[in-house]
Amino acid sequence: MSRARIRLTTAAAAAALAVGILPASAYAATAPGAGAAARHHQQQAETIRQIPLQGAVNLRDIGGYRTWTGGQVRQGLVYRSDALSKLTAADVTTVAGLGLKKVVDFRIPMELQYDGADRLPSGLSPTSRPVSDLGLYGTLVGAIGSGDPVTQEQMLGGGRAEAYMRDIYRTFVTSPENRAQFAATLGEIADGRQGPVLYHCTSGKDRTGWMSYVLLRALAVPEDTAERDYLASNTFRAAYDAQVRAGLRQSGRMQNPDLLIPLQEVRRDYLDSATAQMEADYGSFYGYLTQGLGLDLRTLAKLQDRMVR
Repeated sequence: MSRARIRLTTAAAAAALAVGILPASAYAATAPGAGAAARHHQQQAETIRQIPLQGAVNLRDIGGYRTWTGGQVRQGLVYRSDALSKLTAADVTTVAGLGLKKVVDFRIPMELQYDGADRLPSGLSPTSRPVSDLGLYGTLVGAIGSGDPVTQEQMLGGGRAEAYMRDIYRTFVTSPENRAQFAATLGEIADGRQGPVLYHCTSGKDRTGWMSYVLLRALAVPEDTAERDYLASNTFRAAYDAQVRAGLRQSGRMQNPDLLIPLQEVRRDYLDSATAQMEADYGSFYGYLTQGLGLDLRTLAKLQDRMVR
């Protein structure tokens, strides 16, 4: 058997274990005897790698995380981000330095219409792969554009914004069209001939957050670590989102811009809505990958082989 075949076979076994054959406790287990120094080393290795830009606040390298199989996700291969339509010339130079070969844009046409197309280095064009937001963007445009505090409260207050977000997350699992977009992206990441990939939506937190959560778990990153990566959007977006709310208040378009906070934030509750739907529909994370996304074991093995060292 060739060395390449041995590696693929080994990766296939790791992939099978990573997506649900072992009990859930294995995902987050600490190695027996691991002391404070070892834990500190792992935390150092798992620092979230944000790439500072002026025109985007949530660009990150997903690499660096440890897997429970003893590996580490390679850096410089997959990036997650918010929209790249507001990049400065200096930002474009920074992005060029990443050596990207593909940019996947999960935004719907209405978002592109209002926010603009990505500004990318020469020779790089985005791939449009829209994932539904259940009309959220249009709802926001309508609510803010009305300038009417009563209408805004009726549309977003009383827990309605939170319920809207939970519904959106469920459609990441239930919508065949959404699943196809996520599956296509995972398949391209697994393709050894594909260079570094970046995927994004508008804020880089919900559609992009779910994509990243699924990818990390498929790589055998512990569930709590994948969740931490998801929740980190709140840290990176906090100052910008606060500025947006302040601007809306100052302009008089919203008397209570805090109505937007449930839409601006990521929350464990939202993620739980998607994972609960996943388990209800497919029984497990492995079922979601294989039945929901249609990924075979060979693709999952290639994903491991390419992304984990």
